[in-house]
Amino acid sequence: MTTTGVLVCGHGSRDVEAIKEFEILVHALTDLFPEYHVKHGYLEFAQPTIQDGLNTLRDLGVDRFLAVPGMLFAGGHVKKDVPAILNAVASQHKDISIQFGRELGVDSKLLLAAADRIHTAEANAPNRIPRDKTLLMVVGRGAANSDASETNDNVVSICRMLSQDMGFAKGAVCYAGVADPLIEPGLKHAAALGFRRIIVFSYLLFTGVLINRIYSTIDQVAAEFPTVEFLKAQYLGPHPKVIETFADRIRSLTDGNNA
Repeated sequence: MTTTGVLVCGHGSRDVEAIKEFEILVHALTDLFPEYHVKHGYLEFAQPTIQDGLNTLRDLGVDRFLAVPGMLFAGGHVKKDVPAILNAVASQHKDISIQFGRELGVDSKLLLAAADRIHTAEANAPNRIPRDKTLLMVVGRGAANSDASETNDNVVSICRMLSQDMGFAKGAVCYAGVADPLIEPGLKHAAALGFRRIIVFSYLLFTGVLINRIYSTIDQVAAEFPTVEFLKAQYLGPHPKVIETFADRIRSLTDGNNA
């Protein structure tokens, strides 16, 4: 009889709050899939490791593994690093099977989560400024390796869809690192365009060093442009729609729709 387990493969972080947010997501998936053993592991910076997660599931009698990447885009971690760990374990234990899911990607549910974060930032703002006087700035992680074009283009597509669907006057993109424009010059250029408000939404899964750097840069640029209102929309985090997207990736491994 086959025993199935789910392993949620996170990147990992040295930030305690980032780990808490990831574990909130994993606990939610545990509740959604009571028929499976659900565990997690991190690629780096935190415990348990992905290898630890696999071993824990094996100790529970799991012989069919559904591994899903807790990462937004199909960069090197999804294409190489995590599969290398999974393949090494599979080669050592011929009595198990491991299926690896696809990245979260550009997904309609993630766009709903992003729109909700942006709407919440507007609702909590002290002033009522219409969207036709507002620029939406979407911040991506940024990539400069062989996957850079696809990864960065995905952020541009997300910005376009959000800004158009939500009725903002303009959408713009900047990056937390590596790719151009970087956050500071990107925000300064946007602030000089004459919009009354700039909403900055970071298309990142969890808090951590990058989020802190982004928020600090927003504060710095806002001080230089006192006539422009800057709003910080929360990153994706363990939003219900993010959790639903992870659940979809797990189900896709069982129904044959993992393309």
